[in-house]
Amino acid sequence: MKIIVPMAGMGKRMRPHTLTVPKPLIPIAGKPIVRRLVEDIAKVCGEPVEEVAFIIGRFGSEVEQSLIKIAESVGAKGTIHYQDEPLGTAHAILCAQSALDGPVVVAFADTLFKADFILDSSAEGTIWVQRVDDPKPFGVVKLNEQGQITDFVEKPQEFVSDLAIIGIYYFKDGEYLRSELQYLLDNDIKDKGEYQLTNALENMKNKGTSFVPGRVTEWLDCGNKDATVFTNQRYLEYLQERGEKLVAESAKVTNSVLIPPVYIGEGVIITDSVVGPHVSLGDHTNVRHSVVSNSIVQQSASVLHANISNSMIGSHATVASQPNDLSVGDYNTLRV
Repeated sequence: MKIIVPMAGMGKRMRPHTLTVPKPLIPIAGKPIVRRLVEDIAKVCGEPVEEVAFIIGRFGSEVEQSLIKIAESVGAKGTIHYQDEPLGTAHAILCAQSALDGPVVVAFADTLFKADFILDSSAEGTIWVQRVDDPKPFGVVKLNEQGQITDFVEKPQEFVSDLAIIGIYYFKDGEYLRSELQYLLDNDIKDKGEYQLTNALENMKNKGTSFVPGRVTEWLDCGNKDATVFTNQRYLEYLQERGEKLVAESAKVTNSVLIPPVYIGEGVIITDSVVGPHVSLGDHTNVRHSVVSNSIVQQSASVLHANISNSMIGSHATVASQPNDLSVGDYNTLRV
């Protein structure tokens, strides 16, 4: 089994957090999004993962080494492939064409999921879907009475289905997928100006490939700041349910309250503060005289005399408010 992870996008909706690191390396509950994605897929594959192929922009050697280590963490070889132009999902996958042989899982790196199944590797193809209220921003599928996929529609502006493709796919024959992707490029077949995976899926279906929908317990999006903070919240709850240890032994908590679920990284210092619920503090972060809830604070950051919620704070950043010396009389209201 191989896993192919396209992640070459610029992450513009997540700026300024993606100015220094790619979006899939932003941490969720202490681990990069892409690491959690790869680990979760490896758990449901039901067989060893041979290779994890990452399709990236020119992010630099430090990022590339981080990705190689993520592959090695699931016992696989990591390979790096480049997409230098944003030409669509089909083009992105084809950039890792050397990995397109045998059974493959393609997983776009801005989504996480909860699942309690083992992948059926005997299926010709599986497309993971989830019902959504507004299907317009997504690719969607239509099903027949037998539960097989009959149509793939990219970002429908009129309602055709509410089963959104969540960005995770299984293909029993990677070489077949490669040939269909190459056909799109060779014949300049585009949809909305880009080479789309859904066009290749449609061609494969028309040639007799049977695709079935895969269902996940929960689909967690990491497309923008608010969605990522919410995903961090749900993932912390998920890890707490599994009984995972979320507070590092090296963390120093003095005269403070932790309201679970929270993730507290190595070397974190919390003094005279309330942290939680749904907070992730990266390694070596310093929180003093503050209240922090429902937020992600990355490594080596400082939160001082602050009250923050629904927030993302980058690595080595400082959020500080000036402590007030007040004299407030009876029945007065002060809003700061």
